[in-house]
Amino acid sequence: MRVLLLSYYFTPDLGAGSFRAKALADTLVAIPGVQLDVITTEPNRYHSHKPDPGALDSTAYSVHRVVLPEVTPGLRGQVRGFSKFALGAKGMVPGKQYDVVVATSSRLMTACLGARLARQYRAPLYLDIRDIFVETIDDVFPSWWLAPARRIFDRLERWPMKAASRTNLVSEGFLPYFRDRYGDQDYRFFTNGVDEEFMHLEGGLDTQLPCQRTGDVPHVVYAGNIGDGQGLDSILPALACRLAGRARFTVIGDGGKQAELRRQCQDMGASVEFLAPLPRTQLIDIYRNADVLFLHLNDLPAFRRVLPSKLFEYAALGKPILAGVSGYAAEFVRENVKGTALFEPCDVEGAVGAFDCLPLQVHDRGEFVTRFSRKKIMERLAADIIDTACSASSG
Repeated sequence: MRVLLLSYYFTPDLGAGSFRAKALADTLVAIPGVQLDVITTEPNRYHSHKPDPGALDSTAYSVHRVVLPEVTPGLRGQVRGFSKFALGAKGMVPGKQYDVVVATSSRLMTACLGARLARQYRAPLYLDIRDIFVETIDDVFPSWWLAPARRIFDRLERWPMKAASRTNLVSEGFLPYFRDRYGDQDYRFFTNGVDEEFMHLEGGLDTQLPCQRTGDVPHVVYAGNIGDGQGLDSILPALACRLAGRARFTVIGDGGKQAELRRQCQDMGASVEFLAPLPRTQLIDIYRNADVLFLHLNDLPAFRRVLPSKLFEYAALGKPILAGVSGYAAEFVRENVKGTALFEPCDVEGAVGAFDCLPLQVHDRGEFVTRFSRKKIMERLAADIIDTACSASSG
């Protein structure tokens, strides 16, 4: 069976999409009889992280990479990059017939590319939807100039959704949006999960937090993207000032709002340490020296549906989590992740209160880690993809 997997991001790029696509590719090719081609890009997520992918690409399947223009921030930059990906991918597709085309997509272009190639190969399309692009741009970008583009994006979203044989939604919070727009299609819910690096931490979990051993103030760490979706510039500078002398903050990552976050911290006199994006092997060492892990989503309607992939990584470490999330993510945390203090996004006083209530202790989340093992989730997702191909061929 021949499978074509499309992902804009792929290791050694950093980020949720990259990690998910790599885990899915490794799982698919482990199924006897499956031959896999991956079409992706050269690493481009961050200016500050440009690893050479050649030595890391698997020999078990083919990885074809599109070279993108210099990444520019904002919606225009995203459209330009994804358009280049779609055009480049068209010329890279191997001359083979595929039994199923899989597109894992947080924005529309990868899903649209999947729909086009699935039609070209007369193969079923399996969508793995990681975000709702149309709703997100409604919230993030000003509507006075977006209205004409909004109609185009609506049509672009409808095309792959109507073409898909099956659609996986990474967050169950997405279901009302897609059901209202496209009815009761064949939806699945294979979420993000805990990667092997965090399931089998070398040396195991610490039994005490670093601050309990040293007597220092708690070290609060955020690691991940710094963009509109995270809204760190709306919370972190003021929070760091309010907790001055009671906590110290480190931010690891990059993104379109990093410069604004740094500027606000400087203007407000907030003591926040900034580090460039790190490979996971180094990031785990930073996590070990953290006392509290910080998570935040912007206070916009679109982000009340999402389930941050970072949450699974944080939970596996056993450290207390300070999380500014609402909607589905807040419900998920209350039900599944003990040792987490929640506050409303962008609410500085609420964050201070949550920090005051946060138990500073290591938490045993072994049951969560087992339940949300990325390996097990990807095995079920891969089996569903193969079943989609088999159902199409038998039908």
